Amino acid sequence: MSKLITTAQDTEWGKKHDYKSISNYEKFKTRFPIQDYDDIKPYIDRIFNGEQNLLWPTEIKWFAKSSGTTNDKFKLIPVSKETLEECHYKGGKDLLCLYYQNHPNRKLYKGKHLIIGGSAQIHNITSDSYFGDLSAIIIKNLPFWAEIRRIPKKEIALLDKWDQKIEQMAASSIKEDVYIVAGVPSWTLLLFKRILEITGKDNIADVWPNLELFMHGGVSFIPYKDQFKQIIRKPGMNYVETYNASEGFFGIQDQVDKEEMLLMLDYGIFYEFISLDDFQNGNTTNTIWLDQVKTGINYVMIISTNSGLWRYVIGDTIKFTSTTPFRFKITGRTKHYINAFGEEVIIDNAEKAIQTACERTGAKIKEYTVSPVFMDRKNTGAHQWLIEFVQQPENLSFFGEVLDNALKALNSDYEAKRSHNFIMHPPVITLARENLFYDWLKNKGKLGGQNKIPRLLNTREIMDTLLEMNT
Repeated sequence: MSKLITTAQDTEWGKKHDYKSISNYEKFKTRFPIQDYDDIKPYIDRIFNGEQNLLWPTEIKWFAKSSGTTNDKFKLIPVSKETLEECHYKGGKDLLCLYYQNHPNRKLYKGKHLIIGGSAQIHNITSDSYFGDLSAIIIKNLPFWAEIRRIPKKEIALLDKWDQKIEQMAASSIKEDVYIVAGVPSWTLLLFKRILEITGKDNIADVWPNLELFMHGGVSFIPYKDQFKQIIRKPGMNYVETYNASEGFFGIQDQVDKEEMLLMLDYGIFYEFISLDDFQNGNTTNTIWLDQVKTGINYVMIISTNSGLWRYVIGDTIKFTSTTPFRFKITGRTKHYINAFGEEVIIDNAEKAIQTACERTGAKIKEYTVSPVFMDRKNTGAHQWLIEFVQQPENLSFFGEVLDNALKALNSDYEAKRSHNFIMHPPVITLARENLFYDWLKNKGKLGGQNKIPRLLNTREIMDTLLEMNT
């Protein structure tokens, strides 16, 4: 905290909040409230337009494009040189070090490392300034030592058309000796399926016999674990989870077969926490720092970073499983969301999209819920919308089409995952019988004004129960 404050004390933000007079955490936490993207967006807009020394003293010329807010289709997160080198790249090095600690005498650098980025569009602001997905910024700026074994070539990795990208990634990697694969599970499965189609194999281990490590993050791995074990049938295959986002690299799974991560404390990030109950009740001054956290409590994570994000609510909730050292699990989001494929659809997106669909089709809705349809060996994923209408649309397919297009317009991550039906095919609209949701609440003993239908789900449990009752 002290290092960040001292470094930024002569920025516009540092002068405004008199950083030179902050000597301890109590002063820091009372100097200004916790913030979200909309709070600091005016500063980010000015940086994007060329002003410097606003939130952070060193030059900001890269912006990571992230999923949107209530007011914007996407966010632009400033990325400083310090964040890139001391956080994101450091996270990659630490991950490999921890892997070697757990699996001695491995020879990962004898083979190639297949890095599967997300949508890798790069948009130039000036000749040396640009914005794009974090994965694209990382690949574009990788140090030479990381480039030695990385595949595919940058011109393939940075393609923005996924039909071309998947074909070229598959074709260029099939004959390589791949030891490591890193990527979001949904995109990685898509590539693996295409490679199996091209080679006529049914096991990725037959294509890459020395493959031993899949490094994953971005979405929960739980729905994908069995699919990966089916598609990579190899004893000794290892899976390591990371917690990295546009805002920073936060955690690494440091123990074998334990689904918790080590909080990384030396990446230029100062952490604060507030209980989810306090946050939801508006008691946002009750923040604490690491010295005060306890296990078993759902905390909202708040970060101050070496890119100039100050007391920034990232939107994730975590629960500590240990405080010596600090290990944790990701438990959810501060807002209702669905993120099975990296689409990060928030409740505001869903509400606005369904309003648009109703306005365009004359439909009226009583209740609805949405859950993922997970991809398998033959099919891509999707969202299933279970809707109880007061007035049905004349054309249910057109209703679904409008809903889909509205979500694309509202959320750039959803739009990317729906591109060419590669990761997600169009939403599945299922009609709910009259009073289905009422009966479900009644069966659970949850009738009453304080009990609500969960709108956005990340598992199938509730949806499958509702579908069983939908007769």
